[in-house]
Amino acid sequence: MIIDTLRPEDLTAPLQEQVSALYTQLNPTISQVRLSEIIARGSTTRMVVCRDAGTLLGLALLAQYIVISGRKGMIEDVVVDTANRGRGIGRELLNKLLEEAKKDGLNEVLLFTGHHRIAAINLYRSMGFQLKESGLYTLKLS
Repeated sequence: MIIDTLRPEDLTAPLQEQVSALYTQLNPTISQVRLSEIIARGSTTRMVVCRDAGTLLGLALLAQYIVISGRKGMIEDVVVDTANRGRGIGRELLNKLLEEAKKDGLNEVLLFTGHHRIAAINLYRSMGFQLKESGLYTLKLS
C-alpha cells in the first residue's frame, strides 16, 4: 500500500477513471471536476491517494486558502473503497494531508462531515479534530 500526493505529471486516463468510480461511493449524484483542474500546476489544492498494485483504494483532498484570520485548509472528499475500510487507510490519508498542511505553513485545518457518518466522526475525533461551534450555510450557485 502506498500513500502519495498526486502531481500534475501523475495524471492518466486510467487514474481519472478510478477516481471517478471511487468517488461515486461517497456521492453518486455530484458532477465531478476533472483531476487536471484540481491539481493543475500552481494549484493550492493537495490530493493524496492510496494505491495498492495499481488499484486506487482511497483519496482525500486539502483545499488551501489565505484569509485575514490566517492560512487555512479545508479537507474535502475523503473516501475509502468500501471493500477496504477498516484497514487504517483513511487515517493514513489524513496524516499525509496534515503533513502537507504543516509543510505549507497552514495554521488551521477544517473539515465537514455529515452527522450520520459515525465512523468518519470517530476517526476525526481520534486524530484531534474538535467540533466547531458554528453554523455552516450553503448556497448552490449552479
